[in-house]
Amino acid sequence: MKIRKRLTGILCLGLSILLFGCGSKNTSVDTDNGAADFTAGKGKTVLRILSGSENRELEDIIADCANKENIKIEIDYKGSIDIMRELKDGAPDYDAVWPASSIWISLGDEKHLVKHNASVSLTPVVFGIRKSLAQELGFIGRDVSVQDILAAIREGEMSFCMTSATQSNSGASSYIGFLYALLGKQDGMTLGDLENKDLQIQIQELLSGVERSSGSSDWLKELFLTRDYDAMVNYECLIIDANEQLEKENKEPLYIVYPYDGLSIADSPLGYVDHQDKAKEEAFLAVKQYLLSEKAQSAIEATGRRISINSVSEKNADIFRSDWGVDTKRILSPIQMPEAEVLMKALNIYQTNFKKPSLNIYCLDFSGSMSGDGQVQLKQAMEQILIQENAEKNLLQANEGEVNIVIIFDSEVKDVLYAADSSAEALEELYRQVEKQETGGGTNIYAAVEEALKLASDYELSQYTPAVILMTDGQSRNYMDEFAESYKNYNLDIPVFSITFGDADREQLEEITVLTGARVFDGTENLSEAFRSVKGYN
Repeated sequence: MKIRKRLTGILCLGLSILLFGCGSKNTSVDTDNGAADFTAGKGKTVLRILSGSENRELEDIIADCANKENIKIEIDYKGSIDIMRELKDGAPDYDAVWPASSIWISLGDEKHLVKHNASVSLTPVVFGIRKSLAQELGFIGRDVSVQDILAAIREGEMSFCMTSATQSNSGASSYIGFLYALLGKQDGMTLGDLENKDLQIQIQELLSGVERSSGSSDWLKELFLTRDYDAMVNYECLIIDANEQLEKENKEPLYIVYPYDGLSIADSPLGYVDHQDKAKEEAFLAVKQYLLSEKAQSAIEATGRRISINSVSEKNADIFRSDWGVDTKRILSPIQMPEAEVLMKALNIYQTNFKKPSLNIYCLDFSGSMSGDGQVQLKQAMEQILIQENAEKNLLQANEGEVNIVIIFDSEVKDVLYAADSSAEALEELYRQVEKQETGGGTNIYAAVEEALKLASDYELSQYTPAVILMTDGQSRNYMDEFAESYKNYNLDIPVFSITFGDADREQLEEITVLTGARVFDGTENLSEAFRSVKGYN
């Protein structure tokens, strides 16, 4: 079976209407506008937690905890690399961290601020494959290796979605698992191993099968539910959640495959960040005690997370369904993460050499309303992305073969700028061209995005991870109907991510992102941060 053509325009339009009508949770909008992503409770003591996105599924339990303990809990959701980076800076704005895996606390807590940390739950990182395809590939009812998956990709029989290894724990964990499996070992990866030519060829072949990327595990699940993809790499608990939603919609479920030679397990550690505040420490300990209580642990297990790695309670056994491939009696042998130096080297070369090249088309608003501080912030944001010394700090540097195009627009497309190649010198020259731009005129976001689609259609998109990144501070006359028709005619699976600034019309941007399977990022508080976040999605 060859990979199917994706996503007809009619399906795109239908999904646009469907998603707007039901307000699908976290499908298109990043609500990072200065307020917490989630708030519960009304107590005087406020506990601010920096968490991985997979914990969105626990919000009802956290709300019960906040109310019972009379604590106000505020949660911001970020990727594992962000959590690690915040810890390196001392996490001054947070009282607790809750990443997917302990490795990010170990790597980030250089100031030794984290204490009282404990694992709240466990979940393996697995493949969820359309059940009919898993049957066709012969993956049902037997052990499957990473080499088996690589063989299916080589034959064009399967592609998959996964989060970025440099932005999210599920992506990083699966990627490190792939490396160990292809090396034929379970632990002890060295810097020398990463120079192995056979390994380099095989990991590039494997990652060539990535059809869509994401900076968030939960958002990847939501994307998968609205599109027709073969498979995704994600947490077992999120695959279970996806299957529950798929069955409600009478759609084919996913079959869970545990790659036995490259399996990793997320241990969901919750840790207190000690800023010498006794009231907050007591609040944290109360939250921790609640989440580890028998009642809360049972509720957490009911979301598809494991409390014990090789067994589940009788009460929640029906959640872990064997017809979905879930195997709670199987002895799971996870890989061990390499030493910090090796891990960081592996992540860097994933970004620069191993992952499928990105095709980035930036649509930048240089209308009159962007004059002054607006254009200054926009140019500073592009400096963080295009100047490779800056990009490297966030593991967002360009990879070999990457394409970078900038469309300058106001009421029309003013200019199209190209980087000659993916070298640091070429990208710096592209930045210098952006830096010279001046503002003026009105705003037409649809003309810019239309031009981006036209440019993208000239590339063999199967060889890239494409994305259009639209930044605007204005509102367009409503030509959404014409744009939707045009998108249908192109019949391309290209996400149009949007970044808001100033008085941008969020509703217009949400229409575009829902139609194209993307999301809106809020740049009103920090435009550079918004650009960095969206770049982590391809």
